[in-house]
Amino acid sequence: MALGSNHQTTTTAATFIPELWSDETIAAYKSNLVVANLVTRLNHKGKKGDSVHIPKPVRGSANAKANETQVVLNGGTATEANILIDKHYEYSVMIEDITEVQALSSLRKFYTDDAGFALAKQVDTDLFTAGQALNGGAFLQGSGAAWSTGTAADITDAGIRAMILQLDNADVPMDGRALVIPPVAASDLLGISRFTEQQFIGSGDAIKTGKIGQIYGVDVFVSSNCPTTDSTANRVGLLIHRDAIALVEQVGVRSQTQYKQEYLGDLYTADTIYGVGELRDNGGVPFKVAAA
Repeated sequence: MALGSNHQTTTTAATFIPELWSDETIAAYKSNLVVANLVTRLNHKGKKGDSVHIPKPVRGSANAKANETQVVLNGGTATEANILIDKHYEYSVMIEDITEVQALSSLRKFYTDDAGFALAKQVDTDLFTAGQALNGGAFLQGSGAAWSTGTAADITDAGIRAMILQLDNADVPMDGRALVIPPVAASDLLGISRFTEQQFIGSGDAIKTGKIGQIYGVDVFVSSNCPTTDSTANRVGLLIHRDAIALVEQVGVRSQTQYKQEYLGDLYTADTIYGVGELRDNGGVPFKVAAA
């Protein structure tokens, strides 16, 4: 017997459908990542263990072949990087029934976006912390004058070239480099002719979050999450190669909802489990720029 056409379905009755929460949170998470897209990402999802050991083989060399002699064998003892998977962050909110009944459907969108942003910010913060330890934790001043922990200056063309030279001297590959700067440095960068000249801007690849251009073949990204340093609140930036730092994801961003009768509401939680660590100490240069 037909019961009519006005049935309550998953579309009309269920505001809190886990698939929707998860999809929206993951989208927001990905759209807010900056540094995580510029380092080595290792998928450890579904695997056991609390650390990952990554081999670091020694570079070999080409050797001249002499007549009637055997080839020269490349040797060397490989080392390893041990990345601890020790970071578990979550974002939770309780939506009581009265709120679900009275609020607009955009409420879910706000919390999924906010969860994605919060988790992405935390991952990038941990990557910035690892980045500040590169090159022994020595900061290059924005002016490029010298290695120093003193007062920072505005970013300059000479400073950028000094940082590039640092990577060149360490035999860091040209491909895979990125310059991550705070907004205040982006403003200064627009005053550098090398950056604003058309041939230095590059293709303007908008797919990569935060990318604003290219200088000397290096992609430039802006991040409002660049940390502050020392008592003058100067900002930290990074010139980094993809192989300098690794991000190991054991549990990607996931969303879960559960009805809590004792609170008459839905508990929504998004979380992620991961680890970050240094792969190549000379694969990046941390630098300071003036806060204003």
